[in-house]
Amino acid sequence: MTRRALVARLDSLGDVLLAGPAVRAVAAAPDVDEVWMLCSSIGAEAARQLPGVARVLEWDCPWITATAPNATPERMRELDRLLAEARPDVAVILTSFHQSPLPLALQLRLAGVPRIVGASVDFAGSLLDVRLRPGEDFSEELPEPERALEIAGAGGFALPDGDDGKLRLTSAAPPPAEVAHIRDLVVVHPGASASARRWPAERHREAVRLLQDRGWRVAVTGGPHERELTAYVAGDAALDLGGDTPLPALAALLRHARVVITGNTGPAHVAAAVGTPVVSLFSPVVPAARWAPYGVPHVLLGDQDAACRGTRARDCPVAGHPCLTSVTPRDVVAACEELAGAPIAARVADHRRAMEVPA
Repeated sequence: MTRRALVARLDSLGDVLLAGPAVRAVAAAPDVDEVWMLCSSIGAEAARQLPGVARVLEWDCPWITATAPNATPERMRELDRLLAEARPDVAVILTSFHQSPLPLALQLRLAGVPRIVGASVDFAGSLLDVRLRPGEDFSEELPEPERALEIAGAGGFALPDGDDGKLRLTSAAPPPAEVAHIRDLVVVHPGASASARRWPAERHREAVRLLQDRGWRVAVTGGPHERELTAYVAGDAALDLGGDTPLPALAALLRHARVVITGNTGPAHVAAAVGTPVVSLFSPVVPAARWAPYGVPHVLLGDQDAACRGTRARDCPVAGHPCLTSVTPRDVVAACEELAGAPIAARVADHRRAMEVPA
């Protein structure tokens, strides 16, 4: 009988959030007592917010993370120590289309894990007990949460009845005090770890100005290293929350917002997990079919047929960054109001004008 399951997702915060439905499927199995997750230090914060996770193990992987550490004997011994502590009865390795589960599967096998599930285009030999073949056993165009559910499902793990398979977080914190009273809130997140996924800062700033002119209240978010960016985008009128929103606070803020404007980065998936619509400034360096905001209304902006399509580039390979510079601030405002309608002040003004009787 399975007692402890280990689910591995070794890359970023957003990728870990997208693994949430698969984690719930594993946790729902009648022979699973608890689920531990193995995540990078970047993704661990998200793993701690996923329903069904009992414990999170942090390990930065040399073959997965964007800023890959060196594969040293010391680093691999650290993984061995974590696996010896976990002693899982089954491991489910979740990967994207461009990643291999086999290096981790080898380490799991050497650690004595008796059953390992993963998806690999390469022959896995004795490393995987359950191997899905991407492109044959399931479509490579699936959204990431559905791909992860396919992998978990091959291991016998299915979502329980009544679970809709959408993204979820355990956090139920109240919104930050600065915004709790605001009804027409739009959150703008201008940063992203890869420059290829960032809309220009000056366009974000202009979009914020236009939104405020139309009656929206705007809060700008970013990490501690993005304070200069958020201050510039917020300008004099918007609320600058740069560096002040760790994940639980960010989730509460985005839940309170009417719309979130962001690129293909972690906050897009946080917004999806709390059910808030997203204006997605999406660079096609990765496919939107796989990584667009999942399970919530969204408007996808950006030239999805641009020359950078599918390159997985972190820095734009095309002069002028045309996939995103083709989007104007007015496009963003229009998309915001397509998702949320007009702000309340504007609707009241329109109603009053409609009720006016001509002299």
